Amino acid sequence: MTHRILVLGAGYAGAIAAGSLARCLRPSEARITLVNAAPDFVERVRLHERAVGREPRRRPLDAMFAGTPLDLRIARVDGLDVGARQVSLDDGTDLPYDSLVLGLGSSSAPVPGGAGALAHTVGDTASALRLRDDLSALPAGGRVSVVGAGLTGLELATEIAESRPDLRLTLHTARPLGTGLSTPAVRHLHRALARLGIALREGERVEGMDEESVHLEGGGRRPADLVAWSGGFVPSPLAAASALDTHADGRVLVDRSLRSLSHPEVLAVGDVARAEGNGGAPLRMSCASGMPMGWQAAETLVAELRGRRARRMTFAYVTQCISLGRRDGVIQPVHADDSPRRTALTGRAAALAKESVCRSAAWGAAHPTFGYSVPASATR
Repeated sequence: MTHRILVLGAGYAGAIAAGSLARCLRPSEARITLVNAAPDFVERVRLHERAVGREPRRRPLDAMFAGTPLDLRIARVDGLDVGARQVSLDDGTDLPYDSLVLGLGSSSAPVPGGAGALAHTVGDTASALRLRDDLSALPAGGRVSVVGAGLTGLELATEIAESRPDLRLTLHTARPLGTGLSTPAVRHLHRALARLGIALREGERVEGMDEESVHLEGGGRRPADLVAWSGGFVPSPLAAASALDTHADGRVLVDRSLRSLSHPEVLAVGDVARAEGNGGAPLRMSCASGMPMGWQAAETLVAELRGRRARRMTFAYVTQCISLGRRDGVIQPVHADDSPRRTALTGRAAALAKESVCRSAAWGAAHPTFGYSVPASATR
């Protein structure tokens, strides 16, 4: 019987895993099915751009996988029964599998006190478009608070400030600005925020909000007409709701081949996997982590079906890339464990480099065999 491989989710990790498998395995070796809720590949690293009205190029999944034997199903996953090796979809069908690649990704962390009409996130397309519509409805002088100054918060705040200089924008961060970046990078962040007229509130922890303001730890309040919440991401809850062994953060515990520690027929990739990186720390949720994980999952399954030993990657970071609007940015070189090196590329050159990275990531998702050969850092 032909081996049934089911891939859930067509983000960066899932698309690369599915595409690599479909291009490398013969139909006689495996039947590959990819399930995704939307018909298009979403460039998640550009959602902050969509939030201010910039529409990215449309990338239909059926075009991305044209010419391959992959079976594409547009449906939402409702349930995962790893005991029965079966996945339930929202169209009422159940899909059995012999091997499962779980790449359902993550969503924005919950907004404290509930989102209400005031708060927005940018964890998915629908949220980004809702933010776009509500931003466009704000009159000049409207007060916008962006909560969280991680990479997502920085990119969102600067994108809004550049496209709507008539708004009064505040960036709230409980930690010092640029935590995890080099001194030159942090200095540039401060200059960029000042240039764009963004009021920086360091050391302010936002605990909630109402229709008129954000609530600060200790009881203070700051008025706001719209709040964009960027307080991190949480993995798809389907993994933790199943019998898979998961970490306290909800991510699936996997070995170096990305196989579930409790159910080896299941491989987890991208934001839903808690995989070990260089130095033993877990890989961060990011495109930079997800793409090589997609390649590794494909390598693991191809090797299994062909009776050879799978090559294993050494997951190591190279840079962190931050856009600060369309004409400014920071490229932070990092050590393999993601700690910052002493220097950074900033300004227009960094913005161009970040744009190149985004385009390369989308191209790589559509042409996964480019990376399937496994980088030179792969080890046995």
